[in-house]
Amino acid sequence: MDNLNGLAAFVRAAEARSFVAAGRELGLTASAVGKAVAKLEERLGARLFQRSTRRISLTAEGTLFYERCQRILGDIADAEAELQRALDAPRGRLRVSMPLATHRLLVPVLPEFLRAYPEIELDLDFNDRIVDVIEAGLDVVMRSGALGDSRLMSRRVGQFRFHVVASPGYLARHGVPARPADLERHACLRYKFPTSGAMMEWTLQAEPGTPPWRVPATLVSNSTDALIAAAERGLGLLYTADFIVGRALQAGTLRTVLDAYEAPPGLFWALWPSSRQLSPKVRVFVDFLCTRLIPAP
Repeated sequence: MDNLNGLAAFVRAAEARSFVAAGRELGLTASAVGKAVAKLEERLGARLFQRSTRRISLTAEGTLFYERCQRILGDIADAEAELQRALDAPRGRLRVSMPLATHRLLVPVLPEFLRAYPEIELDLDFNDRIVDVIEAGLDVVMRSGALGDSRLMSRRVGQFRFHVVASPGYLARHGVPARPADLERHACLRYKFPTSGAMMEWTLQAEPGTPPWRVPATLVSNSTDALIAAAERGLGLLYTADFIVGRALQAGTLRTVLDAYEAPPGLFWALWPSSRQLSPKVRVFVDFLCTRLIPAP
């Protein structure tokens, strides 16, 4: 910083031909400007100004040095201005990781986001892996469940609920289950996580004292689309999130059962490294998730 201050004092003095005028522009005394220039000359081992009682003028070495310093200070000013513009406007590449199934939520509204922020370049990774946000170099992730990494800032962006669903045709043929224990007598379509191969549990609330029940695995798949298609064709009951089957429920191809035993809603969170300032691109993306993607009641 001392070097930069000395360069700034030298350039201003060279332009004003006066230590007094340079000091007035920099908010310094003429003596402080003169000392900064003298220190710079001492370090360089060259005389930069010819001094008289009335004025100063550049030496040949000073003229050469002035031209280079002027460009350097100009580049610094340009860099500061560019950084300020970047801080003021959402722009640049935004690396986002989201659960695999949430593509159903985000993709339909992507055009709206990109129209609003045309200078943001989205790099989306949809997967169900537990990733280290900082080591992976991600700007923001969306996850559900418990939050355990103290290095991350978080904001709730919405909620979701799991339903047991089936087609009207299946329920007409096999009956409507009245309680969770009835699942043992039904065909059940189970989702298998692509990364671990483990089947997703069906979390239902039963009355106290009710013995545990088994959920059959009539058909298992790591494809949500395949399971929805199977459920719509009457192959069995499916346990899945409301945002995944929202269209099917609206269209009437699927309907919910066991509503009284549904678990409390789950929460979606946006997470980003706490060591980083909330940049404009992260801020507007998180705001968009909150207001447009999954509005929370």
